[in-house]
Amino acid sequence: MQDQAAATNRGRPSSNVQDASVDLIAVVVAVTDQGPSVLTVGPGSGLPSGPFELGHRSLQSGLRAWVEQQTGHQLGYIEQLYTFADSDRIGERRQQRVISISYLALTRVEPTAGSGKRAWRGWYDYFPWEDHRSGVPSIATDILQPRLLAWADGAGQDQMKRERRQRAAIAFGFDGRDWNEELVLQRYELLYEAALIEEAMRGPRPGASPPVPGVPMTADHRRILATGIARLRSKIKYRPVVFELMPPVFTLLQLQRTVEALSGRLLHKPNFRRLIEQQELVEETGETTADTVGRPAKLFRFRHAVLDERVVAGTKLPLSRP
Repeated sequence: MQDQAAATNRGRPSSNVQDASVDLIAVVVAVTDQGPSVLTVGPGSGLPSGPFELGHRSLQSGLRAWVEQQTGHQLGYIEQLYTFADSDRIGERRQQRVISISYLALTRVEPTAGSGKRAWRGWYDYFPWEDHRSGVPSIATDILQPRLLAWADGAGQDQMKRERRQRAAIAFGFDGRDWNEELVLQRYELLYEAALIEEAMRGPRPGASPPVPGVPMTADHRRILATGIARLRSKIKYRPVVFELMPPVFTLLQLQRTVEALSGRLLHKPNFRRLIEQQELVEETGETTADTVGRPAKLFRFRHAVLDERVVAGTKLPLSRP
């Protein structure tokens, strides 16, 4: 909280040329027909954002105001993510030090005013190597692995080369290591360090290889998005935040598919349903839906009382093993 207060103070006007400005940036996540999606502005290259101003009552109120103004979307669930202040990650044209305070917001996609100002875009467009629901994606084995290993074996002492190879293996699951879906930011930062993504290649780079696939974003917005994805992937394991993304009623299969889409991993169906039942997270509505193959499926809703009864126990996702 001290960092947040310091960031707030730095956003106040002053005659000191070394003052920093404060940007409020929102990672707004919803699950659409295309899977987990993020709310973007412009041509899909930026997250909703704006400066923290004296007229804003608080950081959160300022963020909510900017998101609604830019996208017409009113935020519900929101939590602070991280504060970034790296001077080399915001572009060469910014003359003032910028402190970026980011937030994660979870919502449902509903028609809103100002929809022409915004677009929902699948987060795997930005991170195509993060979706492992159909196994290890070809981009990881055919593109990332050889280029990361070539970078690791580049200039430097043998110890440095070994450390870079190990970092790549841990982050991306090379050399038979397990894939950890929560290391989204570490993977992005490694690709940035290796200058394999467009954000790290801005400016004249004669003879440089083209960046790896993945939609770039303005300033450090893709880095902030990676932070939001990592936070959400971690949090769905110990808090029922996934229900912020679900419709009021749903089938257990819809719930499982949503968790799979967010984590980028397939789940073991019987174990997933057993886990949901043991934690008493949902209750039957007494209704069914015919929008399924085969017999009608039961409809469920989230038991809001569970938030008052106890803190949901942490657990590992019941992953489906090939």
